[in-house]
Amino acid sequence: MKQDDTPAGFEPARFSPGFLDHGGPYYLGARKEGAQAVGLKIMEHHINYRDMAHGGALATLADVAMSWQVYSSEELPVPVSSSTMTTNFLAPARLGDWIVAETRIDRIGGRSAHVSGRIMRGDETLLTMSGVYTMHRRDA
Repeated sequence: MKQDDTPAGFEPARFSPGFLDHGGPYYLGARKEGAQAVGLKIMEHHINYRDMAHGGALATLADVAMSWQVYSSEELPVPVSSSTMTTNFLAPARLGDWIVAETRIDRIGGRSAHVSGRIMRGDETLLTMSGVYTMHRRDA
């Protein structure tokens, strides 16, 4: 995705190399009222045989967004791992769509965080999600 295609307020995510390099590129949006936004432009490598974004691509975006919400929620970022995740697919994303995952922390404790959110294309909800994330604190 060219930088000039990126909506205002989004910057390329600088995640560590590995699996996430295959699913993106991802873009981080500004926090609004405690909620984090992670954007993705649907490209050829996200598409299934029906010319829609593969459900796995959307589920990966959901996991990336919710885990990033927890990871970046504290002054000193806390490594996290997915414990459970639920996704509800409501509508498809198509080639060229700019989609945004919006997430919020519903409850956070010493070792786990409950997160929820949705993936949007404009004003349309494509997917709702929730998850529980284990927080790997050094002092826990």
